[in-house]
Amino acid sequence: MRKTLLIAVWLLMAVALLAYHYGPGQARLALDNAAKKISAARACEAKEDWEGAFEAWTAALAATPKEATTTRQKLRLAQAKTRMYTGELPEAMFDLEALLTEVEGAGAEKGFCDEVRGTLGGAQYYAAWLMRLEGAAADEWLIPAESARQHFRLLAEQADNQELADTFKKNLESAIRLTRMDLSELQGLPLPKCCSGCKNVSQKCRSQCQSQAKKETEPEKKDARGAGFNEIPKGGS
Repeated sequence: MRKTLLIAVWLLMAVALLAYHYGPGQARLALDNAAKKISAARACEAKEDWEGAFEAWTAALAATPKEATTTRQKLRLAQAKTRMYTGELPEAMFDLEALLTEVEGAGAEKGFCDEVRGTLGGAQYYAAWLMRLEGAAADEWLIPAESARQHFRLLAEQADNQELADTFKKNLESAIRLTRMDLSELQGLPLPKCCSGCKNVSQKCRSQCQSQAKKETEPEKKDARGAGFNEIPKGGS
C-alpha cells in the first residue's frame, strides 16, 4: 500500500513538473532567454557594435512573450534607437512612428510616451538633415523637420520638470534652426554619429510617404456582390 502511494505521489510530481515545464516554465525560459539577449545588446552598445546590438535587441524581442506588452514596447524602443546607428535611420523612424501611435493608444505611462516621442523627434530631425544634404526638395525634407519641431514643442510644454523642459527647448531650437540654415552652412557641420552610413534617405522616406498615401486613398475592396470581403451582403435569405 505504501509503495503504491509513493508511486502515485511520484507520478503526480512528474505530471506537475511537466505541466510547469510546458506552461509557466516555458514563459520563464523565454524571459530568461530574453534577459540574456538584453545583456548582450547592452554589451554591444557599450562597444558601439550597433549591428550586433540591433540583432540582440531583435532576438530579445522575439523571445519575449506576446502578452508582455509593456516589455515588448520597451524592447522595440531600444531596438529602434540602435537601428538608427546601423545605416537604417528611416526604417527606425517608421518603427518609432508606429510605436508612438501604439503606446499612446494603449494609455502607456507619460514618461515612456515622452521617451518614444523624443526619440522619434530626433530621428525625424536627422532624417531632414540627411535629406537636405542629399538635395531633396524643400517640400520633402520639411515634412520630417516640421514633425520634429512639433514633437519637441509638445514635449517642452508638457515636461515634468525644468531640466527636461530645457532639454526639449534646445532640441526645438535645433529643429527650427535646421529649417532656416543655409545649405552651405549645413554642409560645413560634422555629420552626427547616427547619420553615418545612411544612404538614400530621401528615397526611403519618399517611398514610405507614397505607400502611406496609397493606403489612405485605396478604396475598400468589394466582392462580386458589391459587399466588402468582411461584410454580410444585404438582401436575400
